[in-house]
Amino acid sequence: MGYIKEKFKVKADELNAEVKDLVKNHGTRKIEDVTLAQVYQGMRGITGLVTETSLLDANEGIRFRGYSIPELREKLPKVKGGAEPLPEGLFYLMLIGELPSDADVQYLSDLWESRSEVPAHVFAAIDALPVSAHPMTQFTVGVMALQTESVFAKEYAEGMNKKDYWSYMYDDAIDLIARLPRIAAYIYRRKYKDGKHIAPNNQLDWAGNFAHMLGYDNEGFKELMRLYMVIHADHEGGNVSAHTTHLVGSALSDAYLSFAAGMNGLAGPLHGLANQEVIKWILSMREELGGGMPTKQQIEDYVRKTLSEGKVVPGYGHAVLRKTDPRFTAQMEFAKKHLADDELVKIVWLVYETVPPILQDLGKVKNPWPNVDAHSGALLVHYGLVEYEFYTVLFGVSRALGVLASLTWDRALGFSLERPKSVTTEWMKQFVEGKVEAE
Repeated sequence: MGYIKEKFKVKADELNAEVKDLVKNHGTRKIEDVTLAQVYQGMRGITGLVTETSLLDANEGIRFRGYSIPELREKLPKVKGGAEPLPEGLFYLMLIGELPSDADVQYLSDLWESRSEVPAHVFAAIDALPVSAHPMTQFTVGVMALQTESVFAKEYAEGMNKKDYWSYMYDDAIDLIARLPRIAAYIYRRKYKDGKHIAPNNQLDWAGNFAHMLGYDNEGFKELMRLYMVIHADHEGGNVSAHTTHLVGSALSDAYLSFAAGMNGLAGPLHGLANQEVIKWILSMREELGGGMPTKQQIEDYVRKTLSEGKVVPGYGHAVLRKTDPRFTAQMEFAKKHLADDELVKIVWLVYETVPPILQDLGKVKNPWPNVDAHSGALLVHYGLVEYEFYTVLFGVSRALGVLASLTWDRALGFSLERPKSVTTEWMKQFVEGKVEAE
């Protein structure tokens, strides 16, 4: 079975007992009331999901199993001579709930390497698309083509005990995570590098090998990929990609179907595509201002112009956070260490100094601070990965770590089919008038 899988089984049995006790003894206890506005405005702030892997606090930011991003950068294992945490370690933490040892991380690296081979028909499915197709379209097609390899789907079709759902979901999660860098790199080289693909290097860690297959063997870029994969991995369960993966998985869809659905959500402009929009906005600003390094006043004028046109400043504001995103801060610290003289990075920092006060003056923005997307593009451009349409695919590869760990927990805890109640606006009007009551 593998010792990590066995350890997960022990943890799952323990938490299952706790959950059953909570539901039995406190199942009728109300957590909160729901307002009419919340129902109409995207269910913001409604507590309706349980996600074990991470928790988002409005003031502290994301915590993975209780650990902040600065703590993860300090405590998670690293490659020899490296300074950034390994994604393998974060996956172990999200899955097991404990900090991993170096041996745990090496075990996962070896496991993912051993399961990383992608069947030829997956590449054929991607190749059937026009090269002009958006990288996220190609990515989700690749994941769907890989669904033929689902252990969960095969075992379910043959009949399996509900108690074993988690085991086959775990196998699917491990296999899918192992193969995603190969698929993503194939798409990148196909679309931007004339189809000149690079064979994997099985001596490298998961993120380092991903960087290698993309065509970037610079040690700084490998470190960036390790950090990037960690900080983008999870953001509790209510965001679109995580919630969609959970929702589709609740129908007992396998990991491939569920993750592909989540990636179609991530591709939306209001979610993962935002990191693409940030770099486009910065490059457009610099071009409109005549190139070179703009002044703070020029940036302020351009920001006000953007807002006056009814547009948003991409990368600023978050549905939950009420402070600077710790993921932004982590990237800023990386930049100060590795590329402090980069002009684009300096522009990002000037925008950071300029935008929040302007948004605060408007009086309408609860969170005027930058999120993770506000910085990531500038780092990638520095190392030569300038094809910003591809950035969301990087996000998707990383997000697999969190949502697939969560999906394994969903099956281990026996979570039910998700089926919230919906009403019509006519019902709402009658409710406001006191003619009907909520069930």
